[in-house]
Amino acid sequence: MPDSELAVGGLVPFTTIDFPGRLAAVVFCQGCPWRCTYCHNPHLLPPGPGKMAWPDVLDWLATRRGLLEGVVFSGGEPLMQRGLAAAVGEVRALGFATALHTAGAYPDLLAGVLPLVDWVGFDVKAPFGEYASVVGCDAGPAARAALEMLLASGVAHEVRCTVPAGLDGEGLDRLRAEVDALAIPHLKLQASRPRAVLCLGRSGCDL
Repeated sequence: MPDSELAVGGLVPFTTIDFPGRLAAVVFCQGCPWRCTYCHNPHLLPPGPGKMAWPDVLDWLATRRGLLEGVVFSGGEPLMQRGLAAAVGEVRALGFATALHTAGAYPDLLAGVLPLVDWVGFDVKAPFGEYASVVGCDAGPAARAALEMLLASGVAHEVRCTVPAGLDGEGLDRLRAEVDALAIPHLKLQASRPRAVLCLGRSGCDL
């Protein structure tokens, strides 16, 4: 598969909760560089071609014009894919509003996508100095840089944290202090569902 083509690991044809105020479809991008201890979509972790061809998804979306208002790019980690910006642009050309779910693994790639999206759901994993305990590597600096870029862009967003089992009250206080320092008015907290740590033959992160 060309690097410019989106690897699609799944598709939800209708959602009312993943893009605030919009009826939307969700495109799940294949691949993630992190190994979060509570990952809800472990089948999307390995990089690869995915299960659906992007041109087929795009053709299907064309039939949804007038029925859906938006398209959400989720994952996995959508920013892992070089073809993301082009794919978002193609969806916008069909007349849809666009949204991105990301943890900010690749700030440089986020810079090329932000002008093309209407809303971002940004996942903060832990206090920025403690990312390794949750995602498997020291990814906090990249995540913070991406979050600062999002805040400076003016794109509508929500900042949230799926609270890992090991993040106690003091850890949450540290995280809230870091969020407050970035002038983020609200941090949405979500409960995690612990699972066994996956062993997929990889160590660390591709940052």
